[in-house]
Amino acid sequence: MTDSIMSKAATMEIPINSNGDTGTLPEDDSLEQAAKLQWSLDEKDLQQVMVSGPNLNETSIVSGGYGGAAEGIIPTSSIKDLRMKARRSSVPSSSSFLCHKASESNEYKGSNMHHSSSSSSMMAEEATRGVAVEKLETVKKWGLNTYKCTKQMISERFGRGSRTVDLELEAQIEVLRDTKRKYENVLRLARALTNHFYNMVQTQHALGDTFADLSQKSPELRDEFGYNAETQKLLCKNGETLLGAINFFVSSINTLVNKTMEDTLMTIKMYENARLEFDAYRSDLEELSLGPRDAVAMARIDAAQQQYQVQKDKYERLRSDVIIKLKFLEENKVKVMHKQLLLFHNAISAYFAGNQEQLEQTLKQFNIKLRPPGADKPSWLEEQ
Repeated sequence: MTDSIMSKAATMEIPINSNGDTGTLPEDDSLEQAAKLQWSLDEKDLQQVMVSGPNLNETSIVSGGYGGAAEGIIPTSSIKDLRMKARRSSVPSSSSFLCHKASESNEYKGSNMHHSSSSSSMMAEEATRGVAVEKLETVKKWGLNTYKCTKQMISERFGRGSRTVDLELEAQIEVLRDTKRKYENVLRLARALTNHFYNMVQTQHALGDTFADLSQKSPELRDEFGYNAETQKLLCKNGETLLGAINFFVSSINTLVNKTMEDTLMTIKMYENARLEFDAYRSDLEELSLGPRDAVAMARIDAAQQQYQVQKDKYERLRSDVIIKLKFLEENKVKVMHKQLLLFHNAISAYFAGNQEQLEQTLKQFNIKLRPPGADKPSWLEEQ
């Protein structure tokens, strides 16, 4: 209806009177009322669009001019579909909103994880740096200590430096070293005696078996071979008993020499190293005391005094340990050697005297248990 009214208005003739004024036609009022009505309808449609959007199902859009053909009319359903697609593209859906929130939370968690990993890596780097600094300080102290000790040792060897001397203790240490060398010689000879005597016993055992076999195969010499076979078996049995006593003697001497004496000598070595360090720091302190007395020198003297006191305490402690160990070693050595020498004497005397009872009584006296024949050989399970 609006289009027909506008077309009619466009082709209508407007009469002009003799004064040049437009004449009032009866259709002017109808046009004016139609324009006002159209304006009110347009305002209502605009308000409806503002509130709930336009109702495209009841409207159509003309693409041509006024009075154009109906071929230019666009269906409102296609416009509605476009409008709905635009709304879907412009307004995010609930799923995309949740995905966006989830991505934001993941990014936040990732940032937190990155922050924690970076902090842990920083802590690991600090710990590694602390260990490296500690090792560097240890190497530095070791190098300084080695330099001072080497300097002191060279000075003592060339007669230019002084050393702390304990005459009584050094005499006892020298006696211990000499005693250890002599006991090592006793141990070497006792082991050689054990090996030789073991070979002799094995030879006697083989000889007794041979005599017994010949006594069975030589009827004319059966008695003679039999006597010698019995004698060799008896000597072999007594020899095995004596070997048990000698092995016990060797084991006790070995423990005394290679464990007890060696432990004391290790403490003595630590004492001598402490003495060298003590003299090195003492000489360093004496050299600093003879120098200038400025602030830097006094700080160095104080540090050297502290190191000197530490080395002195260490030296005194190890000196006391050496004195105590030497005392206990001497007492232990007397007890052990008294028992072992008595065992060795009684066993050798009884064996060569042919006194089997006395030889067995000697082993019982010292609680020595003999190994049965063939005990040294591995069992058939161990061989497999």
